[in-house]
Amino acid sequence: MHACRKLLYGVNEITVKVPSVFKLLIKEVLNPFYIFQLFSVILWSTDEYYYYALAIVIMSIVSIVSSLYSIRKQYVMLHDMVAAHSTVRVSVCRVNEEIEEIFSTDLVPGDVMVIPLNGTVMPCDAVLINGTCIVNESMLTGESVPVTKTNLPNPSVDIKGMGEEIYSPETHKRHTLFCGTTVIQTRFYTGELVKAIVVRTGFSTSKGQLVRSILYPKPTDFKLYRDAYLFLLCLVAVAGIGFIYTIINSILNEEEVGVIIIESLDIITITVPPALPAAMTAGIVYAQRRLKKVGIFCISPQRINICGQLNLVCFDKTGTLTEDGLDLWGIQRVENARFLLPEENVCNEMLVKSQFVACMATCHSLTKIEGMLSGDPLDLKMFEAIGWILEEATEEETALHNRIMPTVVRPPKQLLPESTPAGNQEMELFELPAIYEIGIVRQFPFSSALQRMSVVARVLGDKKMDAYMKGAPEVIASLCKPETVPIDFEEVLEDYTKQGFRVIALAHRKLESKLTWHKVQNISRDAIENNMDFMGLIIMQNKLKQETPAVLEDLHKANIRTVMVTGDNMLTAVSVARDCGMILPQDKVIIAEALPPKDGKVAKINWHYADSLTQCGNSSAIDSEAIPIKLVHDSLEDLQLTRYHFAMNGKSFSVILEHFQDLVPKLMLHGTVFARMAPDQKTQLVEALQNVDYFVGMCGDGANDCGALKRAHGGISLSELEASVASPFTSKTPSISCVPNLIREGRAALMTSFCVFKFMALYSIIQYFSVTLLYSILSNLGDFQFLFIDLAIILVVVFTMSLNSAWKELVAQRPPSGLISGALLFSVLSQIIICIGFQSLGFFWVKQQPWYEVWHPYSDACNTTRNPHWNSSHMYNETEPDSHNIQNYENTTVFFISSFQYLIVAIAFSKGKPFRQPCYKNYLFVVSVIILYVFILFIMLHPVASIDQVLQIVCVPYQWRITMLIIVLVNALVSIMVESFFLDMVLWKVVFNRDRQGEYRFTTTQPPQESVDRWGKCCLSWAQGCRKKMPKAKYMYLAQELLVDPEWPPKPQTTTEAKALVKENGSCQIITIT
Repeated sequence: MHACRKLLYGVNEITVKVPSVFKLLIKEVLNPFYIFQLFSVILWSTDEYYYYALAIVIMSIVSIVSSLYSIRKQYVMLHDMVAAHSTVRVSVCRVNEEIEEIFSTDLVPGDVMVIPLNGTVMPCDAVLINGTCIVNESMLTGESVPVTKTNLPNPSVDIKGMGEEIYSPETHKRHTLFCGTTVIQTRFYTGELVKAIVVRTGFSTSKGQLVRSILYPKPTDFKLYRDAYLFLLCLVAVAGIGFIYTIINSILNEEEVGVIIIESLDIITITVPPALPAAMTAGIVYAQRRLKKVGIFCISPQRINICGQLNLVCFDKTGTLTEDGLDLWGIQRVENARFLLPEENVCNEMLVKSQFVACMATCHSLTKIEGMLSGDPLDLKMFEAIGWILEEATEEETALHNRIMPTVVRPPKQLLPESTPAGNQEMELFELPAIYEIGIVRQFPFSSALQRMSVVARVLGDKKMDAYMKGAPEVIASLCKPETVPIDFEEVLEDYTKQGFRVIALAHRKLESKLTWHKVQNISRDAIENNMDFMGLIIMQNKLKQETPAVLEDLHKANIRTVMVTGDNMLTAVSVARDCGMILPQDKVIIAEALPPKDGKVAKINWHYADSLTQCGNSSAIDSEAIPIKLVHDSLEDLQLTRYHFAMNGKSFSVILEHFQDLVPKLMLHGTVFARMAPDQKTQLVEALQNVDYFVGMCGDGANDCGALKRAHGGISLSELEASVASPFTSKTPSISCVPNLIREGRAALMTSFCVFKFMALYSIIQYFSVTLLYSILSNLGDFQFLFIDLAIILVVVFTMSLNSAWKELVAQRPPSGLISGALLFSVLSQIIICIGFQSLGFFWVKQQPWYEVWHPYSDACNTTRNPHWNSSHMYNETEPDSHNIQNYENTTVFFISSFQYLIVAIAFSKGKPFRQPCYKNYLFVVSVIILYVFILFIMLHPVASIDQVLQIVCVPYQWRITMLIIVLVNALVSIMVESFFLDMVLWKVVFNRDRQGEYRFTTTQPPQESVDRWGKCCLSWAQGCRKKMPKAKYMYLAQELLVDPEWPPKPQTTTEAKALVKENGSCQIITIT
């Protein structure tokens, strides 16, 4: 039977095969760019252009080796993480109760695994059927707090109807031991081993699914990379024109076939630069290095550029926006169904024997690990506040009894009023029974679905046992006798939650004396958790982190939306959102409460408005007509708008996704608070935001945020636990201040990519045009001229211009997302026209000079003036004939002008503010450019024979050198004026202002009629120019539509119902409740 199951389910292992270097090399080398580089290198070698070919080969080898190293390193890291405990020896129970020891790889679903006393790392997913385990699940959840796992309840002794329930790892996760998690301790019955049934193995386990998601992540589709390929196709088209032109020109001039082939193919390698991949990578590598300096580690470097486009960031609340732990603010007890005054100090003699403190002492999942109390932070704070002592039975004590020895809690002796110092040892032994101790007999662990936990306990010496329960106040109150719940319960609770407190309710009841120890061990949860007496509230405070408000303010100033996604209570989340500035004081909050279809009724959404603030008016009720988009002032100069935010919980979010698909985009536009969200719902939210074209960032502390961190465009984990292997970015410091740093560096890297791409495009076109001009006279650039341009100018400039660090603050302006944008295209095309114009001017003007003649070795242009600036390279003119016709006046002129043009466009494109530091702060770039300028000026104005001989430059009169200098200076002036003044000050700002105003309107929503009037007055002239133009992003287009929608936002106390027959588009209607 076991063999059959093994055949069906396969071997229990999560194998991450590390590909061999050869396989990775083949995969990497087959990249189209490397194939093109290989083609270029072969071509240059046949043309005897060895030096640059060698440089490209070296760069390619370095690039391939570094890429292989990083890819293989990631595979090895993942392999080591998975393989650390993949094969261990485990004990399993067979049919005849025999214990057999096997390798974990032989486990199959259905095997009964024995959990060892000293703990283990789980090699599979298994459900506990005997005993209790304390487990560390940080591997999967990022939560390092130990979790108590109890055995699966027995359906036969459970309440009626439960026998039909089917086991599910998600529903019964409190009873499930997940693969990869560490069992720290086990508790057991004598003679009864702690057993678990294997339910999932291999890649089907929770750990297997995590590994699979890391191995096969969602591909990042970013406009920049799509546009880059489109741009390269344009360059290929340009190369095609040059290719045809070269062939026709060469045939007309009766060139040899070999020369025609080499020259025509050479024009392609000139137009599509083989060094482009290395150049584009440089900026990202530098950004990654800068991020590392500020404590942000990146495992997906390509995502750095995408982070430059983020316009919305989702934040987890606990541990991210707020401090990780909770502080006990106080308690509010209930006596005779009335709330007493709040009390701060719980640790006093008056309360020590009260049921309230007994509940705080027993109703928790704390345990001692190596002598230290460990467990849920909330339970820890609660237990520490009363100052009691927890004692657990040792393994030896447990082995002596036929049942699990209870965990015992007792107050310190100084708190017991009747505790008197014992006179002698005998007296102390006699008084022992009088000591106040409570034993925890049975624990029903906290369930997020039930939102509560309970325990059965007994005070030492008492005949009857007590049941204690704690959890969400609404849930606890519903399980208590109505007469014990204060009338003002809801008002008191709402008052606390609005102030941002976390409130927990406590309840208690005495159990019947007939309930024996053994019966309690088998009793169902529901039999205990009912008919309780309401005891009061514990008020916990979750403080904001010190840096939270300032960081969120910086993001808002930069027009970056912030959204809260939390597992906490709705009102607490709204309160924290107001405290941290995510929701401004004057903003309205609309709570969407969605109810699923029930009893033949369709799904519906009830819209509630959170209470208006005092400054908004003194009316006690909200007028249904006073929707929150009313203008405070009518004048356009003093326009103030009241914004609105949607808030909803996880259940409502799921109902809306399923039944109200057409409302989802509208809610995404203004949804700010999402409470009680499960891990998969966080991922769905990120996807819903991406569906309306937001670039979404996600910041979480690693607990339950893995899916959302992976799904977001830029996920940054504040936890360094293994769960963060899946997050593209991990911050060393658990502070959200890393988010603005990441976006700033992303923007700087993105602008660097644009600068480098533009520069490489101009380099290609300048060199392409130089060669095309020279081909027309059957000439070309010399090998060393190519080498000087390609190595000394281009590579030096490219690798230094990428070094500009990020601008010190976030600005409202965002860089373009792709290369195909008006401003960038204008920038490139204008510079191409300028460079071609001045190069053509030099090429044709030199032919008009009185001293010009078709150059030959005996040309004597320099001696015509006989002035003191006589060309020292004149003697080189009297050399052997030049077979390739490299040496001529046109070549020399084009070489000098084009050499300066590369440096001019490099400076014009090296922009700083508002995304990068100014280029003059990039010292390496400045020094490199100055050295190159000085060198080229020197060889142009004061020729050196040896340099001229190497570069194959011919002698030209000094006046022409001055003329070339003037051409270069005018070229520089025009290029920089067009790029820095016309483009930045006129075109860019007009486009940006339009976008910014649009986005402001979209986020601050105006009433339909006023907004239309304002659009008419402010944008009439612009609208005439581009009447039909619609925003590209869906959320912007949607915002425009909502401006004229009289039904949006929904009015208070209204209900939106889904139609009975829900169509594919999820249509719905609004019905006002009267």
